[in-house]
Amino acid sequence: MSNDTGRRARAAGAAAIVLASLAAGGCTPPPAPPPPPPKVTVVFPELRAVEEHELFNGWTAAVETVDVRARVRGHIETVHFRDGDIVKAGDPLFTLDTRPFQAAVDQARADRKALEAQLVAARKERARLEELLGKGGASQKQVEKQQADVEALEAHIAATAAQVQRAELDLEYARITSPIAGRTSRALLTEGNLVGASGTDPLLTTVVSVDPIHVYFDIPEPSLLKYRAVRQAREPEKLGQPASAKALPFTFALDTDEGWPREGLLDFAENVLDSTTGTLRVRGVVSNPDGFLIAGTRVHVRMVTAAAAEALLVPDAALLADQNMRYVLVVGADGKVQRRDLLPGRLLDDGQRVVLPGRDPERDLRPADRVIVEGQARARLNMPVEALDRDGQPVAPRGAAPAAAPR
Repeated sequence: MSNDTGRRARAAGAAAIVLASLAAGGCTPPPAPPPPPPKVTVVFPELRAVEEHELFNGWTAAVETVDVRARVRGHIETVHFRDGDIVKAGDPLFTLDTRPFQAAVDQARADRKALEAQLVAARKERARLEELLGKGGASQKQVEKQQADVEALEAHIAATAAQVQRAELDLEYARITSPIAGRTSRALLTEGNLVGASGTDPLLTTVVSVDPIHVYFDIPEPSLLKYRAVRQAREPEKLGQPASAKALPFTFALDTDEGWPREGLLDFAENVLDSTTGTLRVRGVVSNPDGFLIAGTRVHVRMVTAAAAEALLVPDAALLADQNMRYVLVVGADGKVQRRDLLPGRLLDDGQRVVLPGRDPERDLRPADRVIVEGQARARLNMPVEALDRDGQPVAPRGAAPAAAPR
């Protein structure tokens, strides 16, 4: 019995060892596959002809400004406009009490009429004396005296006619009208005030023209020289003409504008540079039919100062900063992330950034580089990534065969 029991125990132990070995071998997991490379969005740099612009600070000014004053002395009877009204040339602004001026006109006309009646009588008397002179009934002296009386009356009538004209002019001046079309300021004197009482001409209001409007700004001498070179290259026949004949375009914007939505044409430039500032003041004319632009408003002016030249552009969102260096991440031909240091130029209106040539041409950004614009945080230098376009499609290196579509 003891021998059988020992054999059974040894057989059970051996079976347990075999089962344990089999169990241990069958439960070992296979090694995990490596994670897929992160996905990034890439674009190719764009080659585009870009003009060089410069920005200047400017201001608007009215084409015409008139200070309205009374030409005659009198009390203001009526103010015909509201403060800030738009008026046309010839529209009434103020009316003075016209009664004194009308009375002066009536008086001058009556005096002229009386003198004209006397002249008729004097001419008749002269004719009668000339007839009597031939018959011996009048002397030559009498005829000559009558002739002198006629000429004196004619001179008085001419003087009275001038007085009538002056009185009528004063009556016209009592009705003060706008000399130009534009916008009024506030009425500085109102009904009942006496104007011209102290012998001065008080300011009643100011009228400024609205459409068109001028834009003034100062161009530094270096920018002016570049700009003249551009104009000479484009239109050499217009270089010697005045600014009004060149019709040079420019764009500008208000502080609240986005981009450069407003346009104008240069029509004047000073004939000498300001020696204290080294700038030349220029002026542009801008259409302002709705009167939105107000004289004295600050504006930002943009002008082309260099001819169009081909430049390499990348989205500004792709640029990264490392201390004082700007760079972009690109996907190399081997699918791994590389770095391209660059010198950023100016930012264009569409969000593209001009890339300037660097010191090392071998490390400059190239048109064939796949620039990472989204997913930079997932990209690591010298590590593989999956380059996709904005639609999620694979982007192969330029010159390489496109990847086959999955079946």
